[in-house]
Amino acid sequence: MDNCAIDWRWCVVNGQSVVNGQGNSMKILVVGGSGFIGTRLLETLHEHGHKFTNFDRQLSPRFPDHTVTGDVRSAEELTAASAGHDAIINLAAEHRDDVSPLSLYTEVNVGGANAIVAAAEANGIQRIVFTSTVALYGLDKNNAAEDSVPEPFNEYGRSKLAAEGVFTTWANSDAARSLAIVRPSVVFGEGNRGNVYNLAKQVSSGRFIMVGKGENKKSMAYVGNIVGYIASRLDAPVGIEIRNFADKPDLSTKDLISILRDEMNVHAASNVRLPLGLGIAAGHVFDVAAKITRRTFPISAVRIRKFAADTTVNTDRLRDSGYTATYSLTEALKRTLASEFPASSASASAATPPTDRNPS
Repeated sequence: MDNCAIDWRWCVVNGQSVVNGQGNSMKILVVGGSGFIGTRLLETLHEHGHKFTNFDRQLSPRFPDHTVTGDVRSAEELTAASAGHDAIINLAAEHRDDVSPLSLYTEVNVGGANAIVAAAEANGIQRIVFTSTVALYGLDKNNAAEDSVPEPFNEYGRSKLAAEGVFTTWANSDAARSLAIVRPSVVFGEGNRGNVYNLAKQVSSGRFIMVGKGENKKSMAYVGNIVGYIASRLDAPVGIEIRNFADKPDLSTKDLISILRDEMNVHAASNVRLPLGLGIAAGHVFDVAAKITRRTFPISAVRIRKFAADTTVNTDRLRDSGYTATYSLTEALKRTLASEFPASSASASAATPPTDRNPS
């Protein structure tokens, strides 16, 4: 098994998917596979010979023939979609900062978890992989480990922690069940329009102003790395496995901005820094404006707080499992910038864009 990473039991040998050292592929229900991470995960499953069904409220533009549309809160719809499947990977979540009403976090994230375990029990499915979040640790947690006390600061983190409890109860009720919980840090990559993309867009404009000192560090995860890891957990052992996922080493905000500027050949117009307190106050002004106008703004108090916070996680368990990243963090950033900002990225000519196929 020369193509397998150390201690990974899910790999490809002579073009055939290998599970537990055997040549049998699995049939997987991916819940929430039409989005950014889900699309890349479906590509990975397809490449490795697995059969899969994508269950999402939106049709997958890349895999429409593999998609069943439905509501993650519906146990009936999930039971019908998961019939005949061997495992479930749950990516679905309500996660934006500006979700309204706040009850949607619980309805979707916790209600969805309840519906998924009900479907698994109805169809005798014994394997679930759940993508949770490092947000459940809270802000300014230095190197939070899997056994750190959770202190979520928002409804998203609280609802994800509650969803973990739903899945844990399911796993503990039968010793033959396998539950792998992956807690990703902020995920970025080609096609994503999240925090890293928005920061890069601001930097590329030449009008970026640092809020705070920029010495806070961030753990990040590249989509091209995490999808392979999530897929590998289809063969997690029975019992409950919880691991943080981040690509190390962690970068400080100012170091990240320096990489972005160098790669996009953008020079700072000035070294002006906005004090954190003033930045948060400005965020509250935008929050009020958003409520009055019912518009969504790129600036908010919670986003300013998250930007200036230390959000690093410990990945010793991930490292000790034998995991090896396919792409380094710097290489991943260059690949992303080459795809999203080709006119300014120094790596654009050398980058290999993500595949764009639509297998049936």
